[in-house]
Amino acid sequence: MLLNKVLALSLCSATLLGAQVVPGHGDPTPTISSSAASEAKFTPDRATVSISVQTKAPTAAAAAIENARKQNSVLSALRGLGMTNDELSTTGYSVNPEYRYAPNTSPILTGYTVTNTVLADVHDLKLIGKVLDTALANGSNVISSLDFYSSNTDVASQQALTDAVVKARSNAGIAAKAAGGSLGALLRLVVSGGTNAYPPPRPIMLRAASVATDVPTPINAGQQTVSMSVAGEWRFVPNP
Repeated sequence: MLLNKVLALSLCSATLLGAQVVPGHGDPTPTISSSAASEAKFTPDRATVSISVQTKAPTAAAAAIENARKQNSVLSALRGLGMTNDELSTTGYSVNPEYRYAPNTSPILTGYTVTNTVLADVHDLKLIGKVLDTALANGSNVISSLDFYSSNTDVASQQALTDAVVKARSNAGIAAKAAGGSLGALLRLVVSGGTNAYPPPRPIMLRAASVATDVPTPINAGQQTVSMSVAGEWRFVPNP
């Protein structure tokens, strides 16, 4: 899908456009510049899930011990689904004091909250619902995000690039014809892009009680896009 189209017929000096001088003439070679962008769709085949265990206790040590017990249970259950240690990585660990506030008095320490967050890199999208349900059933009480991605976007990137180049050259050819000439050799081509246009992260907050049913959590990956853009410069050949 074409995102942007910019056409410019340029008969500027060599200093401005870097145009080449035709042998035997003092004037710079006229050029036509054109740019275009294109997108291509691809289907994600992997996902990352942010799984946290949050515990509270009167002391930091007690909260940490309870947290470790629950998080070990979560990790063991996820490994039981076939996930490896390379696919389960700790991304955050925090210990925070909790206070009770009242007017005209100093804050009173009431306990500590420990949060341990693991990122599960799921390589089989059919397991996403089961990963969520398994984590919640075994001690996780916060699922903060779910993000889809693709292990290989080369095909989509190449398609987007091809479409962008074809469109840019087509537009330059139309401009050349309208200006009373034709399009000559390519002088310069700048390629940029290759970035994935991800959908917004999916923040989800699931309760452990939701796994009490036999119905797995439904998850749909949808599609994502990759964008490429080009800027080209061609020789303008005036009609005789």
